[in-house]
Amino acid sequence: MSLERHQGGWVIVFSFILALLLAIIPLPDWIILWRPEWVAMTVIYWCIALPERAGVFTGWLAGIAMDILYSTLLGHYALSYALLAYISLKIHRRLRVFPLPQQVFIIFLLIAFIQLPGLWVRGIQGHPSTLFELLYPAVTSMLLWPWAFISLRMLRQHFHVR
Repeated sequence: MSLERHQGGWVIVFSFILALLLAIIPLPDWIILWRPEWVAMTVIYWCIALPERAGVFTGWLAGIAMDILYSTLLGHYALSYALLAYISLKIHRRLRVFPLPQQVFIIFLLIAFIQLPGLWVRGIQGHPSTLFELLYPAVTSMLLWPWAFISLRMLRQHFHVR
């Protein structure tokens, strides 16, 4: 057990609240399919930055919040984000040392992967989606990852979150 105290937990909570707000901002119909996965990117960041503080339970809680905000089948996002957190924790040492261009590619794969349960659930509910709809949020999340990563890292360093 570490002897230094954890601090800055409110920064982590604040970043998730901000990500949830970004996830529900109204967008025009033509761009709604391209909405980035802000909450998923936040889960990935905290799992690779502070794996001892953010984990599968954090991903699950963020997913439950998304299920409630989007009024989806309860557990749809919770399962996806818990799985995302688990994978992020498993690869966090490698992902942490990758330069941003390589991280961007991994983020694309992770976001595309967590879109699969949603594609499956929508298909079961009678709302079939194409495979391309799965890739749109992954592409925008990939393009915005450097900005999100640097912003969250600056926030973490400024408030000395440990």
